Amino acid sequence: MSDLLLNLIPVAVAAALVYAILRAGRQPLWSEAYRRLRRNPLAIAALAVMLLYGTVGFLDSIGWKDDRNAPRRTVIDRLFERPKERTYSAPLATMTTGEPKPHRLQGRHLLGTDSIGNDVLYITLKGVRTALIVGGLTSLIVTPLALLFGISAGYFGKRVDDGIQYIYTVLDSIPGILLLIALMMVMGRGLIQLCIALGVTSWVGLCRLTRGETLKHRDREYVRAAKALGVGHGRIMMRHILPNLMPLVIISVTLGFSGLVLAEAVLSYLQIGVGEGTASWGNMIEGALLELARDPIIWWNLAAASTALFILVLAFNVFGDALRDAIDPRLRSG
Repeated sequence: MSDLLLNLIPVAVAAALVYAILRAGRQPLWSEAYRRLRRNPLAIAALAVMLLYGTVGFLDSIGWKDDRNAPRRTVIDRLFERPKERTYSAPLATMTTGEPKPHRLQGRHLLGTDSIGNDVLYITLKGVRTALIVGGLTSLIVTPLALLFGISAGYFGKRVDDGIQYIYTVLDSIPGILLLIALMMVMGRGLIQLCIALGVTSWVGLCRLTRGETLKHRDREYVRAAKALGVGHGRIMMRHILPNLMPLVIISVTLGFSGLVLAEAVLSYLQIGVGEGTASWGNMIEGALLELARDPIIWWNLAAASTALFILVLAFNVFGDALRDAIDPRLRSG
C-alpha cells in the first residue's frame, strides 16, 4: 500500500501542474497571471523544466512485472536497460577507468558508470522520483497543517491565537536540523518517515503568513456580513477567507518545494534521510565524496547529482518568483 501511495505522488505533482495550466484561463486572477507568465521567457523555461522532471517521475512510477516471479520494472528501468559493466567508466568512454587492465565496455554510457558498473544517467533519473515524492508528500502534510492552525489563530484570536503561537514559537526555537535528526532517530530512516519529519518541522513559516493574512480579512465587510447573516465560523473560514489566501499559499508552496528537495539531499548526505537502497541525489552525493580522493578523480557521479538537483531547485525558484510577480503587479520588478 505504501508503494502505491509513493508511486501516486509524482503522478499527482505532474497532474497538478497540467491541471493548473488548463484551469488558469477560467479564473480572472489566474487568467491575468497566466497572460503575464506567457510574456516571461524565464518562467516558461522554468515551467518546461518542471514538466520534464514531472514526466520523468511519472514514467518512473509506472511499472509492471513480466511474470509473477519477476521484479517490478518501471518505464525508466526499461528505457535505460544497459549491460552492467565491471566498474567505473568516464562519460562517453569506451574502456573502464582506474583498473590495472582496463576492459572494454559492453555499452555506451552518456554520463559514465559508478563503482559497480551502474549507468550514472539512469541512477540520476531514478532520483527524480524521490525528489518529487519528498517535495509533494511533504507539501501535502505541511499545507493543511499550516492552513488549519494559521486560519484558526487569525480568525478566533485570543486564547486560540495564544496557544497556536506558543506551539509554533517553541518549534521555531529549536534548531531545525537538530529536530529533524531527533525525529529521524525515533522513526528510523525511510522515505515516508523523512516526509513526516520534514512536514512536522516545515509548517511554521506558512502558518505565520496565513495567520497574518487572516487577521486582515476577518474584520472586512464581507466577513462581517456573513456573520450578520448567521453563517457559521467553519463556513466563513472555508468559503470566504481561504479563497483569498490561495494565491499566497500557492506561491509559498511553490517556493517551499525546492527547499524540501534540498533538505532531502542534505539529510541523505548526513545519512539520516532516505534509506541506502533508495535512489536519491543525496545518496549519490554522499557516495561520491570518497571517489574524489581516487586517482584518477571520479567526478561524474557528484556532477550528475549536483547538476540535476541544481536545475530542479532553480526552476522552482524562478517559476515561484515569476508567479508571485504575475499574481501581484505591485511586486513586479522593473
